[in-house]
Amino acid sequence: MANECNVMICVTRQKACQRLIELGKQIAKGSTNAKLYVVHVAKNGVNFLGNPDEGEALDYLFQVSKEAGAEMTVLRSDHVVDTLVDFARKNNVSIVIMGESPGSPGNGDKNIIQDMEKRLPDVELKVVPQS
Repeated sequence: MANECNVMICVTRQKACQRLIELGKQIAKGSTNAKLYVVHVAKNGVNFLGNPDEGEALDYLFQVSKEAGAEMTVLRSDHVVDTLVDFARKNNVSIVIMGESPGSPGNGDKNIIQDMEKRLPDVELKVVPQS
């Protein structure tokens, strides 16, 4: 169990999230029993299938996840942080990878990252800056 390193990669509906999956794959490579989980939380009532770009991006990320040996899960919830924290705990995640979003520091992303750090103190949180 000591060399188990479950990695949760939080993605949005953007193809650019491929870089997060690639990083997760690199991290997991050093661990014998690592499991990769790619997770997207869609707000209730959001129909991403109605938006061809977002649907295509999710299809693309499913494919990239599969190629990386990861399991991709799309969850529905209005409480993104609660849902991510629950998923991380249920799957014994030790590393969470999230992308930094564009915008001012006061936007909701910083709060999500801070909430995740507070609620998962034993989990290493890697925030990947935009390239």
